[in-house]
Amino acid sequence: QGRWDAAEELEVQVMETRKMKLGADHPDTLTSMGNLASTYQNQGRWNVAEELGVQVMETFKKKLGADHPSTLISMANLAWTWKSLERRAEAIGLLQECVHLRCQTLRAGHPDLVSSRETLAKWEAEQGLRTIAMSLCDG
Repeated sequence: QGRWDAAEELEVQVMETRKMKLGADHPDTLTSMGNLASTYQNQGRWNVAEELGVQVMETFKKKLGADHPSTLISMANLAWTWKSLERRAEAIGLLQECVHLRCQTLRAGHPDLVSSRETLAKWEAEQGLRTIAMSLCDG
């Protein structure tokens, strides 16, 4: 826990400096915010991770577009947060959207696409849902 606390302190400093120097909606600032949200996840602080994760994803969407790699990373991270908060249906829906967009923008064997599809298939199976993860990239 001590290292996560130190990481949090440093990430807050970086985020605040970037907000001040670059602006709150600059991609580098948003990346810092996403890193801080990941630290909150690792600390088990899911609600604050969610709040920050939603802000990061929505701002990336607005600034860079829904299919930008940074937006898609933030979507996948938020899906994990929602799953950890027992909001499985929302998590699956968001990850389905992420996989769909990654299918349109990444080559078939790209590690981010492969990982997202495998995770989605696992989550769908855990919920007893018909698995669509592997067919999302099909024509």
